[in-house]
Amino acid sequence: MEAIDYKIIASFLFLQEIFSVLGHQHQSTHQAGQSRNLAFAFFVNLVFTIIEIIGGIMTNSVAIQSDALHDLGDSLSLGIAWYFQKLSGRGATSSFTFGYKRFNTLGALITGIVLAAGSVYILMETIPRFSEPQETDALGMLGLAILGVVFNGVAYLRVHQGHSLNERMISLHLMEDVLGWIAVAIGGVVMLVTDIQWIDPFLSLAIVIYILFNVLRNLVKATKIILQATPDNISVKDVKWHLEQIPGVHGAHHIHLWSLDGTYHLLSAHIVVAEGMTINALSPLRKRIHEKMAHKFQVNHITIEFEVSDDCSQNDDL
Repeated sequence: MEAIDYKIIASFLFLQEIFSVLGHQHQSTHQAGQSRNLAFAFFVNLVFTIIEIIGGIMTNSVAIQSDALHDLGDSLSLGIAWYFQKLSGRGATSSFTFGYKRFNTLGALITGIVLAAGSVYILMETIPRFSEPQETDALGMLGLAILGVVFNGVAYLRVHQGHSLNERMISLHLMEDVLGWIAVAIGGVVMLVTDIQWIDPFLSLAIVIYILFNVLRNLVKATKIILQATPDNISVKDVKWHLEQIPGVHGAHHIHLWSLDGTYHLLSAHIVVAEGMTINALSPLRKRIHEKMAHKFQVNHITIEFEVSDDCSQNDDL
């Protein structure tokens, strides 16, 4: 156990330097900041996975070795999320005329699926332990749990600052690990002072259910974005009403709203104007519409088609 403690402490001191270097990188654009957050989480998770594999072997804990396998999957999904976050910052091309922002959502979707699968795996490993508790090295588990809370906690705090769906999904990923290691730490303390072996699977079960609930909720959001659903915080009826309150607008229909990544919203609409309205008059009207939609609904990209009557087909009118 002394050898384990020494290696844990040495690893912690060594990785403090990594935290310091990654944590004090200079700030540039918002997109670059999101990418650095995910890079930080990826490297922290990968390094701790290596420590966890070694610690699981030295403590002879099958549970920790199984969690190391789970964390290896986490590292893979974090790497994918990091890559897609960087990719989402690219501008428009002839192949992707809206840019690569939706890759951010794709990264969140993949991460959510991996996290859900990992949670189901943990459930399958946890439930049988209620009837067949397994004896483990409680002191070794406690030491690794403290490291797990520190490593994953630092990464969570870093990524939690982000606002993209990808970062929110990764935050859940890291929060699962933090809560899981807190449960391991509590279980280790309880097993050190008592003979209660079921506390560990009980805490793990509660945490996995909580994480699964949040993951499924975010997976629904990511799926709706991929399917080009209207953003949750915007009502098409409200958009139509506000458009028709703008001076010069006689009506609005064929309104379509969708989002590229949950934060970058797009709008297209047919705007009815007075017959004989000149291009010189349309230009300031277009500007008023853009300003109104950007201010009221945080719409980033607007496509408007002007018409002098509403005699076009309105089968999809909203």
